Amino acid sequence: MRSLKHLFENNKAWADRIELEAPGFFKKLSEQQAPEYLWIGCSDSRVPANDIVGLLPGELFVHRNVANLVLHSDINCLSVLQYAIDVLKIKHIIVCGHYGCGGINAAMNKQRVGFVDNWLRNIKDVYAMHRDEIESITNEQDRLNRLCELNVIEQVRNVCHTSFVQEAWEREQPLTVHGWVYSLRNGRVKDLRVSHSSTATIDNIYTLDLTDEVSSEK
Repeated sequence: MRSLKHLFENNKAWADRIELEAPGFFKKLSEQQAPEYLWIGCSDSRVPANDIVGLLPGELFVHRNVANLVLHSDINCLSVLQYAIDVLKIKHIIVCGHYGCGGINAAMNKQRVGFVDNWLRNIKDVYAMHRDEIESITNEQDRLNRLCELNVIEQVRNVCHTSFVQEAWEREQPLTVHGWVYSLRNGRVKDLRVSHSSTATIDNIYTLDLTDEVSSEK
C-alpha cells in the first residue's frame, strides 16, 4: 500500500507557509467561522472552490456533489443551506458548474456508470426541460456546454425555491443566489447572470406564503 507520508509533508509545508505569511492566522481561524459565501459546486477534483476565487480557509463555506445538484430530497445539501443561511448568515450563495463535467457528459450520452446513474437522472430532467434548445445546437461540445449552463440555472432556481432562502428574504436578510460556470481550459469563471435577491424574480407557483409565520416570530 502506498504511503501517504507525502500528504503530511505537504500539509506541514502549507501550514508553515500560511503562518509565515500571516502570523496568528490559524489561531484566529479556530476561534470563529464567518464566511459571507456558500459555494455549491461539483465534486470534480479539478475545481477547487477556494483557489478559483482566491479566498482563504474560513472565507468560503462549501458543499460539493456530483454535477452540483440542489435537490429537494437531498438532506445533506438542504442541511448545508439551512446552516449557512440561518447560523452563518452568509450573504451570497454561488452555484458553480464547470464545462467538461463528467456527470453532464454521462447523462447526455446515456452512459451507464453505476449507482450514480440514479443521481444523474436529474440532469436528464434538465435536458428534457430544454430539449428543443439543446437539440438545435449542432456542435456536440457546444451542446454539452449549454447543458452545463442550463443545469446551473435550474439548480439556482431550486435553491430559490427552498423555504430557507425564502424565509431569509421575507425577514429582509441580505441574500443573493448566483449561477456561475467554471472553465477548466482557462481557469475563468463565467457569470450566467441569473442572480436572485427576492421572490419577485422567481415563478409565483414556487413562492411560499410566510406572512403569518414571520409575524409570529416578531
